[in-house]
Amino acid sequence: RGRLVQSGGGSVQPGGSLPLSCLASGYTTDSRSMGWIRQAPGKEREVVAAIFTATGSYYYSKSVEGRFTVSQDNGKNMVFLQMNNLQPADSGVYYCAAVVRERWRVRAPLEYDDWGKGTQVTVSS
Repeated sequence: RGRLVQSGGGSVQPGGSLPLSCLASGYTTDSRSMGWIRQAPGKEREVVAAIFTATGSYYYSKSVEGRFTVSQDNGKNMVFLQMNNLQPADSGVYYCAAVVRERWRVRAPLEYDDWGKGTQVTVSS
């Protein structure tokens, strides 16, 4: 399988914004989908957003819907997560992850086949 290289993240005050990006390589682009999975200390992992690479269709968890936007570049090699109106509850490590199967449970972190190394997002006042 391929590899995932993440960038972005950092620290912001509540209400701020941060972008995340993930470069996917080694995959058949239109045969895989991507997700963003958040791991906060003491909390269960949560798939906060996902995008079906071939079509651009997307999914958001209720915790981020309306604030986060998932997208991809024209070549479908880069996946982005624009995080707006960040709140302390959004703090955690964000992983990009790839799915190579045609069918999977989008809300289940363990359904994702490959994970990036993660990047820290900290929201505090």
